[in-house]
Amino acid sequence: MKPVSVNAREAPPRKKTSSYPEPFAARVAGRDKRPLGDLFGLTNFGVNLTRLAPGAASALRHAHSRQDEFVYVLEGLPTLVTNSGETVLEPGMCAGFKAGTGDAHHLVNRSQADVLYLEVGDRTAGDAASYPDDDLKAVLGTDGSWRYTRRDGTPY
Repeated sequence: MKPVSVNAREAPPRKKTSSYPEPFAARVAGRDKRPLGDLFGLTNFGVNLTRLAPGAASALRHAHSRQDEFVYVLEGLPTLVTNSGETVLEPGMCAGFKAGTGDAHHLVNRSQADVLYLEVGDRTAGDAASYPDDDLKAVLGTDGSWRYTRRDGTPY
């Protein structure tokens, strides 16, 4: 039975900390995601409460082909890195990333305190992600899991 409500900070963390292959998975060490939407059986969009320890990144810098993303900062001072440069965010600030624009983005915690934010993304089928800083590309499988290859298509 699905809960009616939960304390987001007490929600169970994601069991697998990253779907990235090595050596990329190590670059998001210090990231803790609590998949809140899954607790309620949401299927059209996902919601994660994410904590970044000092030095951690939210993801590799990436852009989605079909899925929109949105982040809202609750605590801390993450640095948002996009194609346009860097912006330090503070609590109450938010950012959105429209699918298909090619605007690659991620958050990096360059501060000495934890960062806590909500991330919301839709679950449009057939999504792919590009990683301009890395020899990596990803395609979302019909089972909902990401499949990673090098840019030339060879597997990791």
